[in-house]
Amino acid sequence: MSNRRKNELVDPKEVPKAVVSRLSLYLRELQHLRLNESTVSSGTLGQKLGFSDAQVRRDLAYFGHFGQPGVGYRIDELIDAIRRILGTDRKWRVAMVGVGNLGRALLGYRGFSSQGFTIVAAFDVDSSKVGRLVEGVQVYSLGELELVVREKQIELGLLAVPGKNAQQAADRLVQAGVSGILNFAPVTLNLPDNVSHIGVDLATELEQLCFSVANRTPED
Repeated sequence: MSNRRKNELVDPKEVPKAVVSRLSLYLRELQHLRLNESTVSSGTLGQKLGFSDAQVRRDLAYFGHFGQPGVGYRIDELIDAIRRILGTDRKWRVAMVGVGNLGRALLGYRGFSSQGFTIVAAFDVDSSKVGRLVEGVQVYSLGELELVVREKQIELGLLAVPGKNAQQAADRLVQAGVSGILNFAPVTLNLPDNVSHIGVDLATELEQLCFSVANRTPED
């Protein structure tokens, strides 16, 4: 693994999801560190995130050799490398489907653009929302989805629709040529193998948090 060339693609199936999740954490921490530092050790990076230095080195070893003995990692170089690995070293054009409370909040989230994601169109079935700008993003009728996705060369979709409508909306995104979907509806989608998708169920995340709190021992 450590001899992998810098620009060689990695088969996602070879890399545990937990490793990819930690890459995003490393990237955020490095972006903060570079405000005041130019290099960082695996020990310091891991300590700030609650991981061991060995864990940091193992995670990065899936993608190549980084860092220098006695120097550590050059922060700017490691940021560039992680962005290249994650695919965020380029701009991604995104569609939002559903402009309810959650959809509006996501449209207003500035963190997307800072990491290379631009929401270029939103879609909704509510005619009172169609034709309006929400957080600077044009809202289109759901019936225009296929045309707009193709015209704007949209590659990713965000689903913020009720669960009962999620599969149909996802199918339309797939038909329009979208390659990846982030689904905030509390349902599991059935999609083709060539379309990547991730589900984010906020209630499930709270359940996981409750489990941790409810089962904490007095010593924790």
